[in-house]
Amino acid sequence: MSLISEYSRLLSIDIPINPLTGSGAAFLWGARGTGKTTLLRQKFPQAKYYDLLKSDLFTELTLEPHRLREEILARKPKLIILDEIQKIPRLLDEVHWLLENTATLFILCGSSARKLKREAKNLLGGRAVSFYLFPLVTREIPHFQLERALQSGLVPRHYLSEKPRPLLKAYTQNYLKEEIIEEAIVRNIPSFARFLNTVALTHGQLLNYANIAREVGVSPGTVRDYYQILEDTLLGHTLEPWRKQKDRRLIETAKFYLFDVGVANSLNPEIEQVVPGTDIFGNAFEHFLIEEVKACLSYREKDDPLTFWRTASGYEVDLIIGNLKAALEFKAAIKVSSRHLKGMRALKEEQTPKRCLLVSREPGYRKTEDGIELMHWKDFCRKLWEGQIV
Repeated sequence: MSLISEYSRLLSIDIPINPLTGSGAAFLWGARGTGKTTLLRQKFPQAKYYDLLKSDLFTELTLEPHRLREEILARKPKLIILDEIQKIPRLLDEVHWLLENTATLFILCGSSARKLKREAKNLLGGRAVSFYLFPLVTREIPHFQLERALQSGLVPRHYLSEKPRPLLKAYTQNYLKEEIIEEAIVRNIPSFARFLNTVALTHGQLLNYANIAREVGVSPGTVRDYYQILEDTLLGHTLEPWRKQKDRRLIETAKFYLFDVGVANSLNPEIEQVVPGTDIFGNAFEHFLIEEVKACLSYREKDDPLTFWRTASGYEVDLIIGNLKAALEFKAAIKVSSRHLKGMRALKEEQTPKRCLLVSREPGYRKTEDGIELMHWKDFCRKLWEGQIV
């Protein structure tokens, strides 16, 4: 099956050009496997390409980073792509100089800014903009299959594979090897591996560092550092709670979501199949739609923060966009009932969201007397990408 023929990516990479020098730079970030290299080769086939995964090139530029500057000065290419830039942070000094003294454009591609931030003086001093590539989204896939996505995830190779489980297992093993062991991010690899399994078991739940620390056998401070590693290597993100309370006492503990539902499934030893009608299916459905919204806002360059709303008594709304531009609840139910609306109605008693939507698998569209829209997930995703939700 050809990956290129099966989907078309939405991310547009526009490099801002310095009017004084004609140069410009952009970072392209994304977790491993999201398709950064494929995207860049498709969109910029004429670029001069440096793949730092090649051992000979990696060794050469590690020992003599100035060779990059010398080659560019000699050849004067219009556009340079440096793939896996985090492997040689010292190259940023050369890129910085070239931005000041040539008209060359740069795209710097990587899966982690952690090493760059630690070893480089700065990320080009604000001279480069950042773009983020997410796993596939519904808008990019003709004939999108929900159950396939909830089982395999939306990393391109996994979604398109007929046998994704071995690939998903290899993905997490390669992550540990390439991002953690080789970069020496943590010393205690077994404890970090146990931590990854615990993350999967507590995925999408309120964070409790003390409980996770006991499970893993490390300190709560180390657990916090481990979560930061996941964020830095783009394997997950924190979802903060809505904190602007009025009458109800709100939960102030964040949640953590892995970047892809398939990766979350593969790390959880309790999940073999994601079967409709189960809690596992419902959790995966919620996770999939949270990531869909996050990707859409990023690709459309909207800065609205994402939060969730939850009271101490247990009422909850899955996602709040911006300053209550929209309140979203995700339920995998085929038939929505009043019990599914309790969280949204509790929110409406206290706050005034501009739109309240419950997204489910129930066909059609309807609106309750108190203004809650009930929308099928396919219609929600279509309207989301058409800019009709926010």
